[in-house]
Amino acid sequence: MDALWRRGPSPVDEIIADAAPGQGWSDATVKALIGRLLKKGALESVREGGRVRYRPLVARDDYLAAESQGFLDRMFGGELAPFVSHFSERGRLTPADVARLKALIEKLDDDG
Repeated sequence: MDALWRRGPSPVDEIIADAAPGQGWSDATVKALIGRLLKKGALESVREGGRVRYRPLVARDDYLAAESQGFLDRMFGGELAPFVSHFSERGRLTPADVARLKALIEKLDDDG
C-alpha cells in the first residue's frame, strides 16, 4: 500500500520493483498481497493503455487510524496511556520523544 500511496496508480511490475526489495519479498508474495488487497476492497484494478494498474481505495490516514486503533484494542485494551507507559518503562522514549509528547499534550489541553 505504501508504494501505491507514494507512486499513485501503478502496474504490478512497478509495485514489485518498489516494494519487494525493501521487504525481502518475492514477486509471488507481492502478487498474492495485491490479490488479497483487491478482495478486501483496499485496491482496485484499472486497465489503462493496455496495462492493468492498481490504485488504493483507502486513504493512508484512514488506514493508519484503523490499524492504530486495532493495535491499541488488541494489545492495550484500547487505551493509549498503557501503550506509552510500555515504552517509557523500557527506556525506549528518548528525551526528544518525551518533549514531543509533552508538546502534544499541551496543545490538546490548549485546544480544550
